[in-house]
Amino acid sequence: MTAVDTKTAPTPEERQSVLATLKSPRWLKTEVLGGLVVAMALIPEAIAFSIIAGVDPRIGLFASFTMAVTISFLGGRPAMISAATGAVALVIAPLVASHGLDYLVAAVILAGVIQVVFGLLGVAKLMRFIPRSVMVGFVNALAILIFMAQVPELIGVPWAVYPLVGLGLLIVFLLPRITRVVPAPLIAIIVITAITVAAAITVPTVGDKGKLPDSLPSLFIPDVPFTLETLQIIGPYALAMALVGLLESLLTAKLVDDITDTGSSKTRESWGQGGANIVTGFFGGMGGCAMIGQTMINVKASGARTRISTFLAGVFLLILVVALGDLVAIIPMAALVAVMIFVSWATFDWHSIHPATLKRMPKSETTVMVSTVVVVVATHNLAIGVGVGVLVAMVAFARRVAHFVTVERTIRTDDDGDVATYLVNGELFFASSNDLYTQFRYAEDPERVVIDMHASHLWDASTIAAIDAVTEKYHRHGKDVQVIGLNEASTAMRERLGGKLGAGH
Repeated sequence: MTAVDTKTAPTPEERQSVLATLKSPRWLKTEVLGGLVVAMALIPEAIAFSIIAGVDPRIGLFASFTMAVTISFLGGRPAMISAATGAVALVIAPLVASHGLDYLVAAVILAGVIQVVFGLLGVAKLMRFIPRSVMVGFVNALAILIFMAQVPELIGVPWAVYPLVGLGLLIVFLLPRITRVVPAPLIAIIVITAITVAAAITVPTVGDKGKLPDSLPSLFIPDVPFTLETLQIIGPYALAMALVGLLESLLTAKLVDDITDTGSSKTRESWGQGGANIVTGFFGGMGGCAMIGQTMINVKASGARTRISTFLAGVFLLILVVALGDLVAIIPMAALVAVMIFVSWATFDWHSIHPATLKRMPKSETTVMVSTVVVVVATHNLAIGVGVGVLVAMVAFARRVAHFVTVERTIRTDDDGDVATYLVNGELFFASSNDLYTQFRYAEDPERVVIDMHASHLWDASTIAAIDAVTEKYHRHGKDVQVIGLNEASTAMRERLGGKLGAGH
């Protein structure tokens, strides 16, 4: 690849080229600083997620390092950050409490294998069935969860925390209007740390979250029996971890696609996440998936676009906690809270709740979005929230489509007498065909009835059963009924299933 002329605006695809970035000092600086800011933000979160999972902080920190570095090579979405996450921590916490670290690591490795299999089977293609309203709800719910996670850091703390957070917010919101040479979140962290150290202000720091490791991660083989009983213990947790991790990762990848105006390989991201979890497990980590908060810091706040920032986020994390642990420990939590509040604000889709948008948007779409947000926030589980959102969207769609079928009745007279003709227009499936039986005047119609289906299509067995019920009722009234106009696929289905599905009514 030839060097990109950085004097002209690069295309989105050129901007995420690793080779072109290495040749551009300005782009490379953005990637390096983005990775550094993400690494700083990862430290307290990885420690917090370790506590949720019930493991030593080292486990979460090392998992974040191995996930980020591995996914930078294997993943399908450049610039996306994967690390230890709260969603995975919630899933595996009961296993840790009941069986300990070795079973946790075995479950992480098995979850990675499952994700690789899912990726190779093309499960990522199911993303096309997640409606936009669910995506908007997912994004808004994550923004709310990111903000809610900062609230405990603002309760029962010294008064000095509040002006420090306010200063941090001023920096991250206003500095980009002046210059983007250095990411505003990094400036906020440096300035607030310098103020607290110089003025000897006592406020909660990163070091208060837990002891930072002082050694490198090493190979870890879980000490569990290779038996069916072990598989029965770790299997459900591994499957849940694989599903939750894939869902969060693929939705985050889709969001980054939209922000950067570029595409990504969801299939590669699926098996890449699996590979990263396998590597993480063999280094004794707690597993993880994509992190939308850190990804937004990297992509939106810092402007990073390549795998370099993801790789450096992991490398910087390890350097910071192992080699510079004492320095990192003095970073005030107020600085990181300000950064995460900004991320929450930047992540939320404010357009989706604008009165003009709500007025134009169909009520069903708004219901799907709100239901997704409410369930995710209530359960703190993205998989459940998105699942409910998709289910609500399916029900709303079925209700809408059910009303698209019309039945028009006409009476004509020929040499043999009167004929009632019914023209059925629309797509017939389980939701729209259930009312079909009631659309005919069985007792009033003449001796001959024609049901014209040329403007419709039969999709399922429910529709065949409904048509059988209609013709059967006409026969009970002693009338001759003829179904005409079926297309080839509908005719084949009726020939295969007609009269074999029971009475129906």
